[in-house]
Amino acid sequence: MTPEFDRSLSAYADLIVRVGLNLRAGQRLLIRAPLETAPLARHIAARAYDHGARLVEAVYSDPHLQLTRFQHAPADSFEEHSTWPITAGLEYVEAGHATVSITGSDPDLFKDVDPARIMTVRRTEGRAAAPLSRLITADAVNWCVVGYATPAWAARVFPELSPDEALSHLWDAIFRTVRLDAPDPLAAWQAHTADLAARTAMLNERQYHALRFTGPGTDLTVGLPFNHRWLGGAAPAGNGITNVANLPTEEVFTAPDRARVNGTVRATMPLNLGGNLVEGFSLTFADGRVVDVQAEKGEALLRALIETDEGAARLGEIALVPAGSPISQTGILFYNTLFDENAASHIALGRAYANCIAGCEGLSDAEFAARGGNSSIIHVDFMIGSAEIDVDALTDDGTAEPLMRAGEWSN
Repeated sequence: MTPEFDRSLSAYADLIVRVGLNLRAGQRLLIRAPLETAPLARHIAARAYDHGARLVEAVYSDPHLQLTRFQHAPADSFEEHSTWPITAGLEYVEAGHATVSITGSDPDLFKDVDPARIMTVRRTEGRAAAPLSRLITADAVNWCVVGYATPAWAARVFPELSPDEALSHLWDAIFRTVRLDAPDPLAAWQAHTADLAARTAMLNERQYHALRFTGPGTDLTVGLPFNHRWLGGAAPAGNGITNVANLPTEEVFTAPDRARVNGTVRATMPLNLGGNLVEGFSLTFADGRVVDVQAEKGEALLRALIETDEGAARLGEIALVPAGSPISQTGILFYNTLFDENAASHIALGRAYANCIAGCEGLSDAEFAARGGNSSIIHVDFMIGSAEIDVDALTDDGTAEPLMRAGEWSN
């Protein structure tokens, strides 16, 4: 690690603490991260203490240890799990403290693993983590997800480059997407979040009945619940702190009506699902539920995901991102949802965010469903937008208003 790169990593950590988390003096911070990302975790800790944190702790994971489990553990053991990492997260969140997650693992790490084993572990861990996931996705506290360039990830994104060149190129891309290349990154983020706030204000005022996506392989109508809320950029958490939950972020998003999704949608980018890629896939919906699945690669894994629980076959999020977003302009397919979802409009199977429908915070799953919200132990985003996709907003009387054309905002 060169001194110059170390300074860049420190600046990145400062942005995470000040913009992503907006950490307040007196808060604790829990970092959840793969082992390889420890250098960033240490910089985040240093910057957090500089901003008044009382205690910074980390829960590290090892994806390669997970691979070893898939390869060698007894076949009947994959429903076993430990609760202590979840307990640690709950302790922090319930006390109003902050948490940050770092991503950056090899997108192909589990490509040779039996999909049934992967999905069994995902279901088991998802059920165990559901109480924590509900609090995090309801923005109970200031939280953030960020990326870290690892050699294996860089090799997947830039296979034509040498390992050192690939890693350098990926770091450059990450720093650009979070606006660290701006003369004043903090001012750049203030302007960007103001733009997103203006977009959400317009959508919330209009309260459209549904959105319709059309393009190659796609004709999908997504109903929107009564009193839905569009969110994007900076948002207030339940502990009173306004933060930006994803760095980078280019989206405005809301919850679909779980029972009013109809038509077929074709993904415009691969989906990294549990360390395995699903490619060339499409889903058909009827009355909110997936009724057909097609994929050129990874179809069995996608079908298993949809069968996770009752809500896994329904949508929990719809997000609009202009095709000309800074992430899209890099021309890079990141094979990482945090970045790729900010290059294109997307939808998510599974759990909806309760704060995306007014008055739904704290409701039971049944009460949430009655308002149009979807509950599940999963929340998996995949991209459906591109420069070939149009989006029309439908009013209550069925009138169609152009919202996006060729992937860009119409106004």
